[in-house]
Amino acid sequence: MQAIVRAPSVFLRWALLSLMMLAGAVQALPLERIQLPPGFRIEALVEVPVARGMTWSPGGTLFVGSRSGEVYAVTGYPRGPLRRHLLASGLEQPVGVAFRNGDLYISAVSRILRLRHIEKNLAQPPRPEVVSTAFPQDLPHGWKFIAFGPDGLLYVPVGAPCNVCATGDSHAVITRLDVSRPDAQPEVVARGVRNTVGFDWHPQTGELWFTDNGRDQLGDNLPPDELNRLEKAGQHFGFPFCHAGTIRDPEFGKLGRCSDAVPPVAKLGAHVAALGMRFYTGSQFPAAYRQQVFIAEHGSWNRSRKDGYRVSLVTLDGRGRATAYRTFAYGWMDVKTQKVWGRPADVSVAPDGALLVSDDLAGVVYRISYTAP
Repeated sequence: MQAIVRAPSVFLRWALLSLMMLAGAVQALPLERIQLPPGFRIEALVEVPVARGMTWSPGGTLFVGSRSGEVYAVTGYPRGPLRRHLLASGLEQPVGVAFRNGDLYISAVSRILRLRHIEKNLAQPPRPEVVSTAFPQDLPHGWKFIAFGPDGLLYVPVGAPCNVCATGDSHAVITRLDVSRPDAQPEVVARGVRNTVGFDWHPQTGELWFTDNGRDQLGDNLPPDELNRLEKAGQHFGFPFCHAGTIRDPEFGKLGRCSDAVPPVAKLGAHVAALGMRFYTGSQFPAAYRQQVFIAEHGSWNRSRKDGYRVSLVTLDGRGRATAYRTFAYGWMDVKTQKVWGRPADVSVAPDGALLVSDDLAGVVYRISYTAP
């Protein structure tokens, strides 16, 4: 009996110490540097190491993938207390997470994995089971954002395994997969997509929208990253022969014409690494933000002056045309010194209408909320 009584005490002390350490790390972030429009505020919600893709369950559990091998769940939102649960570790870049019918799906480069009935087993997660091994093993651009579409299928991108190259039919695509069929093979729905790490469906039309990272080594200002819209399956978005709708590739331009490629809805900053994007479907923000596009810009690595490291907003008119592209939240990089302390990786609309932002450099998930100024 004595050993049984002591074990919980040790565990509770460890848990309390861990929570204190997490709180200290989160509180140490220089959030006062983040600039937002009037009426908005940002707070560090929870520490999640190397946080990347996010998804919610209908029950209000937040799931977070990473590039470091771990997958997490966060419970207790919004009233708290928040608890972080480690669901899996040792996986290969499990950036993407998607939830459906009680199960959590995880991308791991060449594989799609599943944790069954996960919300009932957060304390003792099951071993991941393999859903599909049908994807390439290439590590360059091999990490994958994933999400279930309105059709109930799991959408899985396959990036180009290079800066720019002729990829054939197995790369630079977006596919969809029927996870209910053990023998299902991915179906290609979009081609010529160099590397998308974020997509969402328009809340009214149901069309797939996605970001795409432009190629490198064409200078500081070319080509722009892209925000694209898929109007019908099979459309081609230009890679590798055309970038951003109008820029013919100097090496691979002979493979096609820009007029044959779907132009982007919006041209974003060059090399800003536009990753996660979401339509704002909440009601907490002012009406002008509703059904508009928030984009996490991870930040450049190959410009003479860095750019990105912010959350941007693309506003649309009633026909789905971009009317503006502007900064919504910035301050993770000091413009003068070029020093960086945070890199937004994904955005997600919380059940209460706040906007969550994952940061894989600071290792935290932020909450941006609105109160009337």
